[in-house]
Amino acid sequence: MPDAKDLYPITLIGGPTASGKSRLALDMALAQGAVIINADSQQLYADLDVLSARPPAEDEAKAPHRLYGVADAGEAWSVGRWARAALDEIETAHSQGKRAILVGGTGLYFNALVKGLADIPAVPAQVRDAVEADYDAIGEAEFRARLHEVDPEAEAKIFPSDRQRLIRALSVYRASGRALSAYKADTQPLLRPDHWQGIIVEPDREVLYANCDRRVDVMIETGAVEEVRALMARNLDAGLPAMKAVGVREISAWLAGDMSRDNAIAAMKQATRNYAKRQLTWFRNQQGDWPRHRP
Repeated sequence: MPDAKDLYPITLIGGPTASGKSRLALDMALAQGAVIINADSQQLYADLDVLSARPPAEDEAKAPHRLYGVADAGEAWSVGRWARAALDEIETAHSQGKRAILVGGTGLYFNALVKGLADIPAVPAQVRDAVEADYDAIGEAEFRARLHEVDPEAEAKIFPSDRQRLIRALSVYRASGRALSAYKADTQPLLRPDHWQGIIVEPDREVLYANCDRRVDVMIETGAVEEVRALMARNLDAGLPAMKAVGVREISAWLAGDMSRDNAIAAMKQATRNYAKRQLTWFRNQQGDWPRHRP
C-alpha cells in the first residue's frame, strides 16, 4: 500500500478479475477511513451479486461501499452514467472528510476519469444497423481496412475480435463525418492530475488463472445457477450488459439442456481466464505507467 505521506484524495485500483484488487481496496479503506466506490461494470447490477463476485456483505459492513448493486439487469448503464455517479460519490466522500478509493476491472471507467469523456453525437439506429450488416457481410479484416481509411488511430487501438468497438467507430464516422478519435482528442480529464494516484493489481499469470478457476467453483456453490435461472425467467434482451456477464451464457446452456454441467463449468472457467487475459492486456496498454501491486 502507498505510504501515508504519498496519499492522494483519490486512489484508482484496477486489475483483472480474481486478482485480489477488492481485498487491497478494503485494506486501504480500513487504514485510511476511506470510501470504496465500484468501478466494475458488472458489479453495478443487483442481479449479478454472485456472477460479478461482488464483495461479501461482511466486507461491505467494514467500510462504506458505493455503486454496488445499484442497477437492474434490464438497464444498460453507459460509461458516462457511471462517471457522473462516481463523481457524485467522490464529492460526497470528500464533503465528509474521507478519501475515495475506486476499484474495478472496467478500464473504460478509469479512462473516463483520467482522460475524459468524448462528446460524441448519437448514432441513428439505421446507420448502426447498416454498419453491422457490413461487418457481418465482409468480416473483420476487410471491415478494419475500411475503418483504417477514415480513422486509423481508432482502428489501431481496437483489440482483435472486438466487434462492438469496431462497429461503434465506423458508425460514428458514417453518422457524423468525423473520426471517433478526433472526438476523443477534444476531451478533458474529469479528475485533476494532482488529486489521484493509480495502482494496477497484477498477479503472476499462473496464480491469476488458478484464482479464476477457484472463483468459478465458488460461484457454482454459492448461487450462480440460481442467478442465471432468475435472469432467464425475465426473458431480457441478450444484448443488455448484464446478460453478457461471464457465466450467463454457459449456465443458460446447461439449464436449457444444451450442455452438461461439467462442460458448462469448464467453459465458464475458460471464459473467465480469457476475460482476465483481456483485462491484463488492456491495463498494460492503457495504464502501463501506473505502479503495479503484485499480491
